[in-house]
Amino acid sequence: MSDVLVPPRPLTDAAPRAARRFTGRVLIGAAGLLLVLVVWEVAALVINDTVTLPTVQETVSETIAKLSEPYPAQGHTLWVNALISTGRILSGFLLGTLAGLLLGGAMASVRVVRELVDPILQVTRPLPPIAFIPLLIVWFGIGETAKIALIFSGVLPIVTIATLAALDAVPAELVHASRSLGASPLHTLVHVRLRSALPAVITGLRIAMGGAWTSIIAAEMIAATGGVGFVILQAGNYLQTPLIFSGIAFIAVLGFLFDGLLRLLLRAVDPTSR
Repeated sequence: MSDVLVPPRPLTDAAPRAARRFTGRVLIGAAGLLLVLVVWEVAALVINDTVTLPTVQETVSETIAKLSEPYPAQGHTLWVNALISTGRILSGFLLGTLAGLLLGGAMASVRVVRELVDPILQVTRPLPPIAFIPLLIVWFGIGETAKIALIFSGVLPIVTIATLAALDAVPAELVHASRSLGASPLHTLVHVRLRSALPAVITGLRIAMGGAWTSIIAAEMIAATGGVGFVILQAGNYLQTPLIFSGIAFIAVLGFLFDGLLRLLLRAVDPTSR
């Protein structure tokens, strides 16, 4: 019996397969979220106490109302509070990311820097950024500087360690090939090691972004006059549970959007990632 030659699958099939895979993931994810909403609604109906657990409809209604209605009365709308929190996150996150990339790159390239900084990172890394809130208030007051510094202090060690680990994982053959072709150590670091390490670095950024949201919401609950954390705290003081859930939902949506942007960046630098 002669062998039957099977023609190779055309490359044009790759796009439809990717589209079907993406659609399937979206549908499964939507089903998971729908399941959570159904469980929430059933539990709220069983408890039958808005203060303990509001229904989904009550939460949605309160969210829509506070999009155009300030809370507290002398405060801001939910949209404005979300923008305030987002501005603080972006400022601290970008500064912490830039400093972490520079510090991680320096530690990966200069042994003295690594031996000097690594013990400091190992000692301070387990400390939660929230523990520094009273100290930052003493140093910077309750203005924006303290909140940005809080996010910066939480993002910096995560990005530094992620950058260092990613750079160390780059195959030595790539580095040797670059140097043998006449590239300088700085050129090799930026164009070879860092580019190879970008997927792992971006994964570290995703972890740091989650921690940044945790820190800023805690800070806004302690010392702020605006932001989503401030709204949640005020709503809790007056037992307005639907508004608490509205604030939590806003945090979830904003966190999801930021993580989605980082995942798109990861796909751009590493198309094989999921």
